[in-house]
Amino acid sequence: MTTEQRFGPRFVAEQRDRYGKRPPEQRMLSYDLAVLDEYEPWRIWLDEQLDLLPEPAAKAFATNLWRDQNFWPDVIELAAGAALRHRGFSVEFERRWGNLTPDWTVVGCDGAPVALVEVLTHSPEQGAFGKMKAWHALIKQIPVRVVLTVAGDSARPVDAPDPRTAKRIAQDLRRALISPLNLTVFRTEGYTFLLQADPRTGRPMQASGMGTALVPPSGMAGLVSAQPVAARIEKKVSKYRELAQEAGLPLVVAVGAHRFTGLQVQELDDLLAGAPTLSVQFDFGDSFVHQPAEVDPRNPPRWTMPPALAGVLWVNNEFPFTTAWRPNLVAAAPAPAGLA
Repeated sequence: MTTEQRFGPRFVAEQRDRYGKRPPEQRMLSYDLAVLDEYEPWRIWLDEQLDLLPEPAAKAFATNLWRDQNFWPDVIELAAGAALRHRGFSVEFERRWGNLTPDWTVVGCDGAPVALVEVLTHSPEQGAFGKMKAWHALIKQIPVRVVLTVAGDSARPVDAPDPRTAKRIAQDLRRALISPLNLTVFRTEGYTFLLQADPRTGRPMQASGMGTALVPPSGMAGLVSAQPVAARIEKKVSKYRELAQEAGLPLVVAVGAHRFTGLQVQELDDLLAGAPTLSVQFDFGDSFVHQPAEVDPRNPPRWTMPPALAGVLWVNNEFPFTTAWRPNLVAAAPAPAGLA
């Protein structure tokens, strides 16, 4: 396969023709990565990775890759394979071992398997993408160039409106914004919208484009912790422990995170070290950040890798998807030397 046949100019033209005229909230979240010139290196890299897979697997990846729920898990999986190759190994994708198919089987110079690698991606909670799109779909082309935010309760998240309610809200906001009353607070359908002022002039902030802009709750606010990832790693280890022992091979888990989660390798390192740190992410439109959290700086959470795990290969979610190796120093079967 070539770049032209998968994600080259023809693919870009098709994506622009299919989605370009839609408002942003009706596009896939990866639309910019699929069409903008600045992301051409990403698309070339993706083509190169698919060229290294068996054709049925490459075709499945190419078909599903650009869907919101697939993009980052697929990219992390491909990046893990690329990292293993970069370290001088050969890899087999989803080689069958009895009833199990680890994502990657690592092969040494003599053609014999030397490690099993499973991949997991930390993603936003189910429904997060739909909520984000629901908020962004609320404001259509209201011909007033102002910026609105949603006033919310700091003790709980604000639910996104359903399509019917959103339509009524948009109609009410349109009438209010084009009225001569110069309102700064708009209440409708149980929601309160606030007109944002430019801090330098005190006048209403001007939105880019031709219409009203809304800065809604991001749906991403909250604590950023590697604890959920550690729990999922242990589930992977539990699933593949017996196979790794029977095959006499070390088991590695490659981990990455969707950008919206805010999770980075630093949070994993903090959890491994038991560092007394707390990470939180939030955006301009967020009034609710997270539920109350009990934090004891004298006894922070700490994770110890299970003996059946050789280590964690962290995959960064920035192109060109560099990796960081975190070995398990007490692993029952250490990873091959070249992996580090």
